[in-house]
Amino acid sequence: MEPILIQDVLKTLPHRFPFVMVDRVLSVQDGEVHALKNVTVNEPFFPGHFPQEPVMPGVLIVEALAQASMFCLHGQLEPGTIGYLAGVEGARFKRKVIPGDQLHLHAKLEFLRRGLGKTTCRALVDGEVAAEATILFAIAKG
Repeated sequence: MEPILIQDVLKTLPHRFPFVMVDRVLSVQDGEVHALKNVTVNEPFFPGHFPQEPVMPGVLIVEALAQASMFCLHGQLEPGTIGYLAGVEGARFKRKVIPGDQLHLHAKLEFLRRGLGKTTCRALVDGEVAAEATILFAIAKG
């Protein structure tokens, strides 16, 4: 498949600046997604989150994983459908994410039944696990 560029990412996600956490989707295949978040020093959270040593907040890494998870359903959702975060299980943070990093977001759909879904996710920087979590979500009309 061709990568899903930001214009089409914005057609799928309801989020807008400063909460769009997916810049590009590299692949979607059999319920598995590989997406990117380019982390720049211009992110709005860096001036207030450890200003002397900027670190991406863990909750925003989880948000990026949750947003990437929605692409596990790429092409299966009706327009206007939104995925709402319903839970996070087993979140672990293994490495700092700093300006200049490229966050590779991986999500695998475990199940989707009656509007409730679950993905297992991990975020990598330079091939190293930065974070991992299981994301629970609910699908609803926006």
